[in-house]
Amino acid sequence: MRICIIDDESISLNVIRAVLSRMAAHDVECFTDPEVALERCAQVTFDLVLVDYRMGDMNGIACLKALRAMPDYQFVPIIMLTADEDRELRLSAVRSGATDFLNKPFDPEELRVRARNLLSLREAQLALLDRAMNLDYEVQKATQKLVEREEELIWRLSRAIETRDGSTGEHVSRVASVAKVIAKHMGLSKQYCRTLYLATPLHDTGKIGISDAVLNKPGALTCEERQVIETHTAIGSEILQGGESELIRMAHEIALYHHEKWDGTGYGAGLAGDAIPLSGRITAVADVFDALCSERTYKPAWPFEEACVEIINQSGKHFDPVCVDAFSAGKDEIRQIYQVDVDKSLSALSA
Repeated sequence: MRICIIDDESISLNVIRAVLSRMAAHDVECFTDPEVALERCAQVTFDLVLVDYRMGDMNGIACLKALRAMPDYQFVPIIMLTADEDRELRLSAVRSGATDFLNKPFDPEELRVRARNLLSLREAQLALLDRAMNLDYEVQKATQKLVEREEELIWRLSRAIETRDGSTGEHVSRVASVAKVIAKHMGLSKQYCRTLYLATPLHDTGKIGISDAVLNKPGALTCEERQVIETHTAIGSEILQGGESELIRMAHEIALYHHEKWDGTGYGAGLAGDAIPLSGRITAVADVFDALCSERTYKPAWPFEEACVEIINQSGKHFDPVCVDAFSAGKDEIRQIYQVDVDKSLSALSA
């Protein structure tokens, strides 16, 4: 245990050090200058501090307040040494954070007993802190496992949904990644970006309620079939509504609103502009962009640059201009997402 003694009287300082040195092995440091002592305390966390009240430029109360202002000294036991019996002084010391008092001249045995008791208190305090840190670590590990399981479940479910319309599952992965890039360049928090990344893959949950004949029909859809397809937003909303977690609540928003358009001509709830939840506005850009870049039974894949131009052209019409600006700002990162998929395809062909 480390003990710090602050007293501008050398004789008193040496006596206290001699008394405490007879206790169990402790590291004792002495200071006659309180300013120097405070500088040392800022570098090292002592387990017990003894400070004299009457000193030169800085009295014991001021020194005590300076110590308690340090984060590591909020709970360290501090003994105030004083020859004064003044009640107001003692109250002031208590208000400033003094743990105990010792009158000068002091009894050596009393000093040892008080110091020993406070050091025992400090040891118990540190043991509790260590236990709390271990518990916190265990909770973090358990929480991380739950997060990992949650993520795995989300990805497996979303990819199962994607296979219904003949997709491989890469679509949801790319949409999630592009949405995360857009959110990041909009300056949204890391927590929001993570939640969006995990919620976006569930944007087409409602497709499980659409018949295969309509969902997998080659060629153009009739007006009636298009109306059936559009019900997937309402179906997805019904499946995901009422969730307690932030993730499921955002997934519900995205499922219902990702086909809304900035100018109000989309579908879902017929919203326009800022009335469309932000998660839906971001996902709309990511979803359409990936649809443009993907080959479908009714169309070839667009080149990356042409798809980017189309997104920019739809700013203020289909898409929120702020989301489009963020998309443009993250274009290089988005290009990497699609380059990775190209590299995977080439590797599969050469295997």
